Amino acid sequence: MANIALVVDSTANPPQEWLARYPIYVVPLWVHWGEERYRDGVDITPEAFYTRLMQDKSVWPTTSQPSTQEFLKVFHQAADEGAEGILALLISSGISGTVQSAQMAAQEFTRIPVEIVDTRITSVGQALILKAAAKALEEGKSLQEAKAVAEETARQIRVFFVVDTLEYLHRGGRINSAARYLGTALQIKPILTFNEEGKIEAQEKVRTKKRALRRILELAEEHAQGRPVHVGIVHAHAREQAEQLAEEVRRRLDCRELFIAEFSPVIGVHAGPGTVGLALHPAAS
Repeated sequence: MANIALVVDSTANPPQEWLARYPIYVVPLWVHWGEERYRDGVDITPEAFYTRLMQDKSVWPTTSQPSTQEFLKVFHQAADEGAEGILALLISSGISGTVQSAQMAAQEFTRIPVEIVDTRITSVGQALILKAAAKALEEGKSLQEAKAVAEETARQIRVFFVVDTLEYLHRGGRINSAARYLGTALQIKPILTFNEEGKIEAQEKVRTKKRALRRILELAEEHAQGRPVHVGIVHAHAREQAEQLAEEVRRRLDCRELFIAEFSPVIGVHAGPGTVGLALHPAAS
């Protein structure tokens, strides 16, 4: 494997076994709860976060990006540990300023080359891009070649998810055309996706969550077009629904890989409990 460090932010929330196998460094975003401040996935776990989010309505949590100095610290750590280059695969610039912080850090950092990819998505979609880049490096590809693999995977990936309520996305300012569905009957469940600019928008509106999840499966099948795929299933305090969705995905798609993850607390602030979705991209030939 080329001696290249992979950097992601905490919203990617990659499986622990990936962190053990590949040289991955995670830069946490921040959750602010009143006067309290937590590093995403470090100082607060998803379980603790969602429990509090559903029970404590007195203060609404907010989020913020990592600072330039936080990225510089990780870049220096990677170089100190022998990396000859860094590939950072980060949450969409359409919903976060994280890419901007990393770019500013890269301009200051001169020890080894740093390449940054704006994935234009987040969560399991971002994790799938990370895995594709990690495998490319494992096969001996260079920093630039692995970056090209990541960018091509990002172009091919699709993300579909359904929330129980748009209230969280609305409060956090993370919705675009989805906003037009605010105030509609509670049983309307818009299927959300990321557009080419990396912003969240409504792809369709479906009546009831059960029908929305069925439609997500249909959209996944349409994108797969019978090809083998890599799939990530994600949920926010809705493990049972995620497992049911995964079972249907395995039955209906040719999955080269499938994993289930939970939205990190930072994404949970905006998605809200009960959100379920998937990301997929065709397997390389």
